[in-house]
Amino acid sequence: MSRIGKKPISIPSGVTVTLEDKTVKVNGPKGELSFETSYEVEVEVKDNEITVAKIGKTKSAPALWGTTRASIQNIVLGVSEGFKKGLELHGVGYKMAVQGKKLVLNLGYSHPIEVQIPEGLTISIEANIMSVEGIDKQKVGQFAAEIRAFRKVEPYKGKGFRYVGETFIKKEGKRAVVSE
Repeated sequence: MSRIGKKPISIPSGVTVTLEDKTVKVNGPKGELSFETSYEVEVEVKDNEITVAKIGKTKSAPALWGTTRASIQNIVLGVSEGFKKGLELHGVGYKMAVQGKKLVLNLGYSHPIEVQIPEGLTISIEANIMSVEGIDKQKVGQFAAEIRAFRKVEPYKGKGFRYVGETFIKKEGKRAVVSE
C-alpha cells in the first residue's frame, strides 16, 4: 500500500489544474506542464486538492499510484516555484561559460566541450558555481547529471564537477616505502 499515493496534493494560489481524459494539465506563473496518467490510476481535482486513487488490480498498480502522485506533485511545484540544481567546478584551468544557447566547458581535454542548452532551462554561472533552473524536475536533473558526467569528482585531488553541498571522501595517495 502506497503511503505517498494516499496524500492529497494541495494546489497553490495562481495554479490551475485541468483534467482531460487521462491527461493532467497544470498551468502556473512559471509556465505550463502536462502529465499522461496510466489507466490503473484515477486523478480527481476538488477543493484546491488533487487526489490520486488506484483502480487497477495488477501488481504494478500500487507502484504507479505512488509514482503518479509524485510526478503530479513535481509538476505543481515546478510551475509555481521551479527547480534548481547547482554544480561546482573545481580544478586549475577548468572553465565554463554560456555563449548564446550553448554551454562551453574547458575541462582539461584537448578541445572545449560545447553542449546545447535544452529548451526551457536557464543556466547561470557565478565564479565556479553553475545553476541549472527550470520548471521540469526531470529535465533539470538530467541536464545537471549530463554536465557532471563530463568530469566527475576525481578522488585524489577533488578536481571536477560536484553538486553544491555534495561531500566526497578524498583518497590518500601512494606513499614511498622506507626500506631499512
